[in-house]
Formats: sequence, structure tokens, C-alpha cells
Amino acid sequence: MYSVKEVMESRNMVVFGASRNPEKPGAVLLKLLRDTEFKGKVAGVNPQGGEIHGFHFYRKLDKVPFSVELAVMLIPPQAVPVALKDCARKGVKGVVISSEGFAEVGAEGEQYQVEVRKILRSSGMRGFGPNTLGLVNTATGLTTSYIANERTLKPGPIGFIAQSGIFVGGMLRYLSSFEGLQLSKGLGLGNKVDVDESDALTYLMEDEATRIIGMYLEDIREGPRFLEVAKKAALQKPILLLKGGRTPLGARSTASHTGSLAMDEAVVNGALRQAGVLRMAGIDDLMGTLMGFRWMPLPKGGQIALVTYSGAQAIMSIDVASELGLGLAGLQAKTHERLSRIISSVSKTRNPVDMFPDMIVHGFEKTTTKILRALLEDDGVHGIIFISFARPRAENFLPHLEIIQKHKKKPVFFSLIGMKEDVESNRAFLEANGIPFYLFPEMAVRVFACMWHHARRVPEI
Repeated sequence: MYSVKEVMESRNMVVFGASRNPEKPGAVLLKLLRDTEFKGKVAGVNPQGGEIHGFHFYRKLDKVPFSVELAVMLIPPQAVPVALKDCARKGVKGVVISSEGFAEVGAEGEQYQVEVRKILRSSGMRGFGPNTLGLVNTATGLTTSYIANERTLKPGPIGFIAQSGIFVGGMLRYLSSFEGLQLSKGLGLGNKVDVDESDALTYLMEDEATRIIGMYLEDIREGPRFLEVAKKAALQKPILLLKGGRTPLGARSTASHTGSLAMDEAVVNGALRQAGVLRMAGIDDLMGTLMGFRWMPLPKGGQIALVTYSGAQAIMSIDVASELGLGLAGLQAKTHERLSRIISSVSKTRNPVDMFPDMIVHGFEKTTTKILRALLEDDGVHGIIFISFARPRAENFLPHLEIIQKHKKKPVFFSLIGMKEDVESNRAFLEANGIPFYLFPEMAVRVFACMWHHARRVPEI
């Protein structure tokens, strides 16, 4: 049986269902491979022959004049088994079955899927899908997703596994649109006729280009095996899991989506926590946590400091911190002394550190940079959440960036609120400079908690 790694490193591929219609998925995929300058050999398989975007179509796979490592199938379910047998004879290592209409639609589709599984197991080929856009390997420019784009194929440190076909395509496009959040690898699982989350996670655990692992699953096959793999992987890399079907109604819907089975969420949560998998509540949670791990160092403890102008936001953040097992850092005497030079009220030099109204007296930049520097140099503070108003000029935060970059020993998160246009410009500026931005500070607290939970498992921390 071929390995997932061998399939992900495929150089030569064919597209079953390649079309001369430029709007059809097979033609769109071929155009993408041309535009992104994939270095391997590519051909289409179409009984009518033809060509598009410089790629020749062969009427049968055995007519393709080069060895084929990967096949993409954009053909009806009933045609897939025959195509798979042709692939086995050709020595193909892996297939991505993008077609829908298998186990997720009922008994007839289930029968096709059973036949596909038998062919794969007897031949040793690896299969992704059915019902998936498939694979992305940014190191080689390989993609089987016809909704990928050039930015999706820009190399980065995030490996992503997704059970949903369109989700992995759309999510990876969205993710890679953020500077610094590009992919290393993307693996779409679909109905998991062969390659499942344990296979994919094992691959990403061993992939040197992948530093952070994101996952979207609707069920977990072979739970004990997955937990065993996850436990090993979480010692090396953070694993961020977004799982659909948490509720009875959602679980029923997964059956018609990817043919998944419902699971007891309480059992799943406990097992994942023990394995070190970080459970995400939603896409915003996933994105925010990816930014924290991508741009900030891991914390060396669970004590946070809050810089704020708002008692309400500080209190809500403290509530979340307490619920997640975090604490408020007790500031060192020398830190209090440094803060007292810029903050007139003694009570406001404690944690949370309240910059108002002293920032009116001393100015925003002077007040906040002195506070930030003092907290960064306090060894009892393991992470800082900076809560303030968004500034009309995002460049006002340049001095803060310089201080953070100079003292990059602990995570710092920004939460800014104000006029929508100011918030968006501030967000863009900070994220472009590698600073995680959150509209509300409670999210920053949750991200810090995830990072601390992971840090406690990593041997060198």
C-alpha cells in the first residue's frame, strides 16, 4: 500500500473528466495547474479526446504516454470503479475522487463506495474522498482543488485537514488570504473511503513544513487510533480541531453530508482534551487561535496581564480567564514603581492596568508604551492583552510593534474597538506586522489559554 506522503509528493497526474468547456471543473483545474506552473506532467482523460489550456486529453488512461502517480476523478459515481481499475493497471499511487453521489446519498451510492473501497484495498492505491476537492501541496504547487488559487498555493506553515469538500476549498482560500497564514499542505477527506483523519494527521505530524495543524471533522473513525496519533502529534505541534455535528440536529445533518455517524460529544470532548487536541468553538475561534500560534511565542505560564481603558472589558476578560483556569499576574514591586511614574492612581497600577485618564495627561503613545515595556520585562507576566480604542492612524502603533519585537519572549494580543473603518485599518496594520488582533478581548484570553494548554505538553517548555 502506498503512503500518504508518496501521494502528496506526486509529480505526474491525470484528470478524469477533463473538459473543453472552460467553465467545467476539469477545465478550471487544468487552467489553475497551468497558471501556477505546476512542474509535473499533466494530462486529461476524456473519451472524446481534445485539449484545453495546453493540456492534451487521452481517450483512455493506458494511452497516456508517461507514468501517472495521481488521478483526479471528476466523473459520475457509476464511472469511478472502472476508472479505478484502469488506474491500478497503470500503477497510479493515489486517487482523489471529487465526485458526489456516494454513501452520503443512500443505498445505491453506498454500493458504489463499497466497490471503490475494495478496489483500493486490493490494489494498494490510496484514495481521498469521495466528495472532496482533495489535495494541496504548496511545496510543489500540486493541487486537485478547482477552487484553489495562486495565493492558496503560496507556501506557509499551516497544515489543514477537512472532511468537507467545499469547506476545505473555501476555508483554505480564506485562510491563505491573511498574510502569514498560508498553507503547507491541505488534505480533503470527504467520505473517507480510504484515507482518514488518522492517516492525514500522521502525515502532517511528520511533515517538516507544517508547524500548526488545523482540522475540520464531522466524525472520527477508529477513535482509539486517532487519539493515539493525536497524543503523539500534540507533543510536537498544536492541533486545532473544529468539529461539526456537536448537537443531535447537527449530527443528523452530517449523515447526509459525508455519510458520517453521530458521536457522544461529552465522551469526544474528554478524550480529545486528554490527547492534547485543542477544540475550537467556531471558525472565528479557529482563525484567531491560528494567529496566536503563528505569530507569538508560547507562554511559560498561565498568568496574564491586562492593559485597559475599560473596566467592563477587563472584568469580562477576567471572568473568561477564570473559567479557563488562568490567573491574573501579580506584578513585581519594581513594575508597580515603573507604572507609578506614568499612572497617578496606585489602584490603577495593579493588574488590570488602567491607562485612563493618565493617557490624556501624558499622551497615548507615552503612556501605553511605558506600560507595555514594564509588563514585558516583568517575569511574573506570561502574556499581555492590550485593550484600547482603535486609532485614526494605524501607524500610531508602530512604537508598540518595535517594543514587542524587541522583547518577543511572551505573547501579546491587541483588542481594539471604535469606528469600523479605524478598527479595520488597525487590524490590517497589526496583522501585517505579525500581531494577533481581536475585536473583543475575551477571544484573546481564549487563544492564550489554548497556547498555554499546548505549552504545558511540549517537552521543552
